[in-house]
Amino acid sequence: MRQGSGETGARIGRRAATILASLTLVATALPAQDVTQVSSTTVTRTTVPVTTGVIDSKAVNALRTMGAYLRTLKSFGVDVKGAKDEVMDDGQKILISGTVKYLVRTPDRLRAEINTDRKQRTIYYNGKTVTLFAPRMHYYSTVNAPPTVMQMLDTVSAKYGVELPVADLFLWGTPRDGVDALKQARYIGPSTVDGIQTDQYAFRQAGTDWQIWIEQGSRPLPRRLVITSVDQPEKPQYLATLMWDLTPNTDDANFTFTPPQDAKQIPWNTTTTASARRAP
Repeated sequence: MRQGSGETGARIGRRAATILASLTLVATALPAQDVTQVSSTTVTRTTVPVTTGVIDSKAVNALRTMGAYLRTLKSFGVDVKGAKDEVMDDGQKILISGTVKYLVRTPDRLRAEINTDRKQRTIYYNGKTVTLFAPRMHYYSTVNAPPTVMQMLDTVSAKYGVELPVADLFLWGTPRDGVDALKQARYIGPSTVDGIQTDQYAFRQAGTDWQIWIEQGSRPLPRRLVITSVDQPEKPQYLATLMWDLTPNTDDANFTFTPPQDAKQIPWNTTTTASARRAP
């Protein structure tokens, strides 16, 4: 089975989210914008002219404002409800859904509870160690970790191939946010996500189309994210909706793993994490 966009692919610094409306609707419905033309005008099969390679400064500034705001948060909880396409060898797309519950206290505390159709995992990070716990399989693995959340995420990704869902929450607002890699950026318009007033934006990067819905007002939080891998013929997608808690309980006990009596400790290596990804 080939992996679609999702848990290991949704790094918005390099990957991003789809434009659901047709190019015809985008071309005819958008308000006047401050744009920079970076390539030529093309014509769709419907003969409606569509400008490609346009960078709208409003959309780019919205990303940067959101990122700057996220970096001011000293602690937060966010529940991510997501669904992704996995592509079978014969090209059929299979939908996999799940949730992730993040609890974060910067700079050195994180807990992530991952529940999908196929697996349950919890990751605990306390500034010194990171533990992967698989409750259904009754095992856990612990390794030493560097002293910040972002360094920890980089380490487990590089050494063990573990990449957390929507990990770009920790990259937006940093030099690694990927904004410079944008090939197209558009403001789509106002939208409502779970009763929250947002603004919708659409972007393109190499191999990826993406959309993001950012809360209006003084809390520019990302509320919805859609990612399409356009470099694959099946164009698999990842969709996530985010619910935020900016006043969570971040006592140290919430980031400390206490193994159940029946849990077995095993080495954390590439074989372990590959098994963890395949397991239910």
